[in-house]
Amino acid sequence: MYIINRIQAGDILVTQDFGLAALALGKKAFAMSVRGQQYTERTIGFLLERRHEQAKLRRGGKHSKGPKAFTEEDRQAFLHSLTKLLLRLQENPLE
Repeated sequence: MYIINRIQAGDILVTQDFGLAALALGKKAFAMSVRGQQYTERTIGFLLERRHEQAKLRRGGKHSKGPKAFTEEDRQAFLHSLTKLLLRLQENPLE
């Protein structure tokens, strides 16, 4: 809640937490994952639903492997996505 209470429209949030990303999007901030996926109003609903379904499976006793290891390709994808977003905001700050 600390982050959401301080985030403002136009800020960039990097998170793996879909709930936090959804709240940030609601405040007109930009949200992206550490792997470079930009969360949008179009995609966040699906991600939240998938998170809910996975939680139900875990409560039912199903175990998952967890996220894959972070790779250099992931790092490059993040840097590319962040650079692209920053350039877009520099050209059109209100988008």
